[in-house]
Amino acid sequence: MSTFITKNCPVMKKPINRKEPSYKYQSVMLVDDNELDNFINQKVIESCFFSKTIYVNTNGISALEFFKNIMTAEKSLKSIIPRVIFIDINMPLMDGFQFIDEFMKFPQNIKDRTNLVILTSSISPRDKEIVSRYGDKVSFINKPLNEESLFNI
Repeated sequence: MSTFITKNCPVMKKPINRKEPSYKYQSVMLVDDNELDNFINQKVIESCFFSKTIYVNTNGISALEFFKNIMTAEKSLKSIIPRVIFIDINMPLMDGFQFIDEFMKFPQNIKDRTNLVILTSSISPRDKEIVSRYGDKVSFINKPLNEESLFNI
């Protein structure tokens, strides 16, 4: 029956031209050891057209390696540097603050292109105090990620 409808329906014969959505950023990165949180955050970012590409790392060490590889690569690869990095605080191997401390050692041209956002379930005033020490280079958002928090970045 679907063959009949397709053959006799002129609308079905025309190709569908979909316009590419307008994204706020070309790429962002999630650094979180919780795969479910990463999945949910990816879906929120996609549904809000916040970023065309989403890099996901389940620990800070692999995220730092990503940046080290970009720095040693050709200049053309530097365009893939994520504009926003969402970082969980509580992770094994390297916590979010340790990641930020190591990231701050990167060259200025990398740091200038990237906004760091702590994305955490922590409600500890101590964590917010630590984030404030980084100045305006690091923001603090409580999970879950949502459209309003993305809009405010």
